[in-house]
Amino acid sequence: MMYCVFQFHLLMHYLKHHRRQSADVTDKPQLNGKIPTVTVQLPMYNEYYVVDRLIDNICQLDYPIDKLEIQVLDDSTDETIERSVAKVEEYRAKGFDIKLIQRTDRKGYKAGALKEATADAKGEFIAIFDADFLPQKDFLRNTIPHFNNENIAVVQTKWGHINQGYSLLTEMQALQLNVHFTVEQQGRESGNYLLQFNGTAGVWRAAAIADAGGWEADTLTEDLDLSYRAQLKGWQISYLEEVISPAELPAEMIGLKSQQYRWMKGGAETAKKLLPQIWRSPITFVQKLHASVHLLGSSVFLFVFMLGVFSVPLIYFINPLSSEVYLLNFFFLSMIMVVVVFYVANVRASWSELSNWKSIFKFFFLFPIFLSLSMGLSFHNSVAVLAGYMGRKSSFVRTPKFNITGIKDSFKKTKYQGVKISVVTIFEGMLALYFLFGIIGGILSGNVSLMLFHIFLFLGYSTIFFYSVKHLNYQGAS
Repeated sequence: MMYCVFQFHLLMHYLKHHRRQSADVTDKPQLNGKIPTVTVQLPMYNEYYVVDRLIDNICQLDYPIDKLEIQVLDDSTDETIERSVAKVEEYRAKGFDIKLIQRTDRKGYKAGALKEATADAKGEFIAIFDADFLPQKDFLRNTIPHFNNENIAVVQTKWGHINQGYSLLTEMQALQLNVHFTVEQQGRESGNYLLQFNGTAGVWRAAAIADAGGWEADTLTEDLDLSYRAQLKGWQISYLEEVISPAELPAEMIGLKSQQYRWMKGGAETAKKLLPQIWRSPITFVQKLHASVHLLGSSVFLFVFMLGVFSVPLIYFINPLSSEVYLLNFFFLSMIMVVVVFYVANVRASWSELSNWKSIFKFFFLFPIFLSLSMGLSFHNSVAVLAGYMGRKSSFVRTPKFNITGIKDSFKKTKYQGVKISVVTIFEGMLALYFLFGIIGGILSGNVSLMLFHIFLFLGYSTIFFYSVKHLNYQGAS
């Protein structure tokens, strides 16, 4: 509930920002005479299906070709590298300053690749795009002028979703990401709290990277880590909600899980690393609170998981303990706050193409499904969070994309095929049975106060288990 209170507080700042923005007629910043050199970095690893699309898209950016450097950071161990070589040669022949940087190992993973390339970058500013992104042609012209403010270290843009309507799985991801890229990011900036660079679809001031200590590979979220270190050094981050950078969402469960694991574990690692520095820093008390809630956000899944597990035996203890269950209804306020935050972030801020009635119907259809699947991911994400806090090291597992842009596209490729079911997936299947037992137990005992909760948990874990097994046949997580 406390986490939800802080989310609701960000919503208040978000709404305040938009009220202020509607009354502000200030023109957008423009490039003042001299056009700076920009280096675009494209880190990738085994992205066979999207590498051509990415490089073609970047070479269409509307920016003077003599002021643009492109670094293709390809650590691939498959045929992706051959495609990268061909594309780099193609555009170099057309006059682009583009080069391929291929390392002999993946030391430091993405952070290592960025660190090595940044040392040789020509640009005063460095734009970074992951392999699944397709920025608009005017991306640099919309972002670089904001560096007129010499305190700005990063300009971050909003993620769009190329394949949001592909399946319920992609719709669920978009529902969550829309909250982060509206209420959370804009709310933090409006409230003058610490926010983050999201690892892609943003531009760094090269001097700020160096001043903050550069890219470090001791967490799986090197972007979050560097963002906070830069802000603790006095730099600022500018968030542009109006500039949208489209990207491909993971269309299958294995890819989604690998992404979630990286984000959840990396968040815990970054919290462990930086919270002591944050509380020793001279920033305000409220800034410290919001920063702590932000970095500890992934830990919410630990509580969701524990709440679910202990709720089943609770069925049999409520009556003997003469517990006043209705008193717990107070915490239903947290659910109301979550619904309002998600409603504003999606219906009001992200679904402008839909009519009011269609967007409202879509929201109240999708949100309960999203809630159930989030509960179903709580065990997987809790494992990641605990691994982060315990300091267990793991490799940077990529989330491969399959160039899915429409409903007719398929991710049923054989190139990245899995080989076995993970222990976590087996436990998810067992948890589905556990909560089915909770449903049956509630019926037999006559205590149905937690019935709806257990139904959501059963459906969530069942769905996650089913698609984890099904999608294992299409691609692997290594």
